[in-house]
Amino acid sequence: MATRLKSRTTTLLSHKPRVLSSFFTERWFSFVGGDVGLSMDRLRASFSTCLGLTDKPVLDMKVMDAPSNISDNNHKPQQDQLSPKNCRDLFKAWGCDDQQTSQILERMPSLHKAKLDKLQSKLQILHDLGFTSSGLVQMISCRPRFLRCRIDNCLDERVEYLERLFGSKEILQKAILRNPSVLIYDLKKMIIPTVELYRSMGITGRDLTLMLLSRPTIIPRTSLSAEKLEYIRKTGTSKDSKMYKYVVTLMAISRLETIREKIANFEKFGFLEDEILRLLGASPLVLTLSVDKVQRNMTFVVACMKQPAKVVLEYPFLLYKNLETVLKPRMTLAAKIDDMGLGPSVNGPKVLTALRMTEMRFLKVYIHCHPPEIAKELMKCYVDAKRVKRLAEKAKKIQHKGFPF
Repeated sequence: MATRLKSRTTTLLSHKPRVLSSFFTERWFSFVGGDVGLSMDRLRASFSTCLGLTDKPVLDMKVMDAPSNISDNNHKPQQDQLSPKNCRDLFKAWGCDDQQTSQILERMPSLHKAKLDKLQSKLQILHDLGFTSSGLVQMISCRPRFLRCRIDNCLDERVEYLERLFGSKEILQKAILRNPSVLIYDLKKMIIPTVELYRSMGITGRDLTLMLLSRPTIIPRTSLSAEKLEYIRKTGTSKDSKMYKYVVTLMAISRLETIREKIANFEKFGFLEDEILRLLGASPLVLTLSVDKVQRNMTFVVACMKQPAKVVLEYPFLLYKNLETVLKPRMTLAAKIDDMGLGPSVNGPKVLTALRMTEMRFLKVYIHCHPPEIAKELMKCYVDAKRVKRLAEKAKKIQHKGFPF
């Protein structure tokens, strides 16, 4: 048995020693001292001496006495006493105060069950993009499920493309704050096709960047059918017009059923389709108004102000003004001024001018211009008119039909 062991050992040592792993080499031969080659010679000599193959003494018995499981302080897992135990501690360690942390968890309670290592990696991604705790709160308030998504999937490629698209990292940060989902949209299937579609429509450069910032839903909701393209053409808006980008983007993100419904609502007041579309070309934001608001404002203009319905074609602001806080109170005050025989009177073309004024200018022109006692009486009439609430406002049933644009 001894003869066989000696023969195998002699054969093993006659071959070129194999290269050991760096981990084993650093930890094993550090006990011998010197370089790896010299340590191998010493180890060969040690084995030979023990087996009676040579008369050379063992150079360093530390090799034989070294334990097999070597501890290394550099590779010990350091137990951080301040390591977060839950997501609340993690957000606080990231810089959020108690109020911000509570706001995040209130918007997204399921974060209590999130894995801390994955949550930490996502927070690190946001930190590398330049976001602070306040930015995180804003993003979670906008998209509560944001931290539940896989934002690290193809992130570098997406961020690089978006930074080129927006022109700078600062503008990209603004876009992400307005729509955090930009970080998770598919680059090749969603972002690039949408950008190329708008470029083909003539919206490029700064105009495209402005639309992406002002309308965060452009990327996931854009669609241009033949019917929508026909509507855009009938608005008569040229590509050089400042309104063109608004017309195209609002048409693109609106559902076709919504556009038809809003056009039909105007037709009830005697408008032709071409007139309605020209109105949209001149004031595209009319398309963002609800059917109910347009109906109520149009009814007030026609029934109470005694104006023709088509006056809104020239003065679209009548559709935007709030009925309870602007239109009704100012018309009530105009009637009060006429009853008291005061000036300046609010009638004829002056009505439209008075309704368009800012609040401070309106008060200055029609109330504060009078003596204190009269001004006090007019102000009381104006304030009381503002306090009148819409009939059965609390009992109104809200119907959620989904995102209209």
